[in-house]
Amino acid sequence: MENCNCHILEIINKILLLQKQDFDDDLVGCDRPFLGPSTISNTYNTRPIQLYNRYTANPWSFTVDGTDTTSDIFRIEDIDQCSVTVRLLTRDATTGVYTNTNQFVTIDLTSVGAIRCFADIFVTL
Repeated sequence: MENCNCHILEIINKILLLQKQDFDDDLVGCDRPFLGPSTISNTYNTRPIQLYNRYTANPWSFTVDGTDTTSDIFRIEDIDQCSVTVRLLTRDATTGVYTNTNQFVTIDLTSVGAIRCFADIFVTL
């Protein structure tokens, strides 16, 4: 795990805990201590993210099975040492609404150079 990007792993782990409703009051930004615009809202269950390839500086992107669509927006599902399993999300360009897919990808965090967080959302799982 010595080549693992510890900063990215720490952020991903905190987002996963938040999605499971385990709060840590010392978090800000991507890892702020609640999902949604306020702590009184319990309607959000996902913090969508993009992961950037450390070698190309481009977001990781995958084809959604059975479609011509690609996705570079993910929901964190699990962490195993220095890899993260994510669920692909699709986003309607017209409405801005995210939809989950039943497609999962595991990404080695040694190949991730940056993470980008989007506004918290609710997706049916």
